[in-house]
Amino acid sequence: MSVPTSVSQLLEQQNVNYSVALRPDESKVYSVSDLPHEQHLRQLGAARSLLLQDSEGRVQVIASADGLFDIQRANQLLDRTLEPVAADDLKGLYEKYQLSSIPALPKLAGMPTLVDQRLLDQPTVLLDSGASELLQIDQRDFALMVSGSVVGDITVPVEALEHKLQNSGSDEAQLLAAVKSFTAKRIKQRLEETLELPPLPETAQRIIKLRVDPNADVGDLASIVEIDPSLAAQVVSWASSPYYSAPGKIRSIHDAIVRVLGFDMVLNLALGLALGKTMSIPKDGIHGATPYWQQAVYTAATVEGLVRVIPREQRPGFGMAYLSGLLHNFGWLVLAEVFPPQFSRICRCIEVNGHIPPNLVEMHVLGVTRDQIASWLMELWGMPEEVVVALRHQNNTDGFTEEHGAYARLVFIAQRLLQQHGIGQGPRLGIPEAFYEQLNLDKDRARQAVEAVLESSEELDNITSQLQA
Repeated sequence: MSVPTSVSQLLEQQNVNYSVALRPDESKVYSVSDLPHEQHLRQLGAARSLLLQDSEGRVQVIASADGLFDIQRANQLLDRTLEPVAADDLKGLYEKYQLSSIPALPKLAGMPTLVDQRLLDQPTVLLDSGASELLQIDQRDFALMVSGSVVGDITVPVEALEHKLQNSGSDEAQLLAAVKSFTAKRIKQRLEETLELPPLPETAQRIIKLRVDPNADVGDLASIVEIDPSLAAQVVSWASSPYYSAPGKIRSIHDAIVRVLGFDMVLNLALGLALGKTMSIPKDGIHGATPYWQQAVYTAATVEGLVRVIPREQRPGFGMAYLSGLLHNFGWLVLAEVFPPQFSRICRCIEVNGHIPPNLVEMHVLGVTRDQIASWLMELWGMPEEVVVALRHQNNTDGFTEEHGAYARLVFIAQRLLQQHGIGQGPRLGIPEAFYEQLNLDKDRARQAVEAVLESSEELDNITSQLQA
């Protein structure tokens, strides 16, 4: 795809000298055929463009793609209350001018423009053309283009945030520091008392005790689940779903265990559902993001599919893997519960930084991530160590090779496979080959597993709808 006609015409009207950026070997132009568009921009430190709006109108932002755009800084600089323009509202613009993204050209459509200072420090600037190719412009020409625009320090280098995340130290110390910085709560001797989080539900406590009881049987599990009518109904509806193709009608928890799901599956499913009910689903979420329970169900199903294609002798525990997938985003609920004002800021910041993982946004805004919060709480509640490790290290790109690391890698792979199909939070990113090798997981069979999950989307969505009701 060449530079869009509307873009080349605008550059010619402004008498701007530009060229289509070439790779270092000068053999071909930079293209996004092998990388998601925003990841391509980030890799090259190119300029990306986004639109914000408030009651006063729209503002264009041109920022370096290798940085996190801080929307709060932008609002302070402009003395506005800007929020991202919804993706649906941009469709008409894309169709009218045959664009796949917003060109990083200042004063587009006459809008006031805010420019990242970091771009003006580069000798040559690469710009998103609105298509697959990138434009290359001399720094002096770029400075002329942005004359009259507001220029400011509006981004934080992603590399610095990644370093901070990798060298984060004690999770509890970071969480305590975040509480001190961002809440008006009185800091008590025990962090769990300060946060005023709900205790582990009684049903979950009983299930955890049952896990370590060597004499536990189907009757014991059924009696615990049946104490909670809504939980029992959810487990039965799960087993009754066409996704599991159970013959005949499922009439009881006993039926769900013996005929369809099995003891281990029901035990961990019930535990995950019981925990999910302890927190409210946040109303002020990320616009256009996959709803909490849909993401949980799809991730658990994908983890289930991945475990099944690992050679039997190398498989991690099926139940713990499934539970880890179901609870992988639990920290998102805790984040909303503990840091309500900052949660809204995090949501807005994630919306305008679709090119970087959400945990980097959380580290920037709070100094702690949902993964750290969730694993700390799971450990506090006495949850299985496999789940604690999986939730803490599910986004660890360096891999986690210590005990139970297989559960973290399974959730990592499941999330990234689903993100490539637009499910979940965060950009489409690759999966290190080493992760597949460490799990003895064939890459092609892993892709087939997620495709099978997506083919069952109707059945999984029916399960999700019952959880969201």
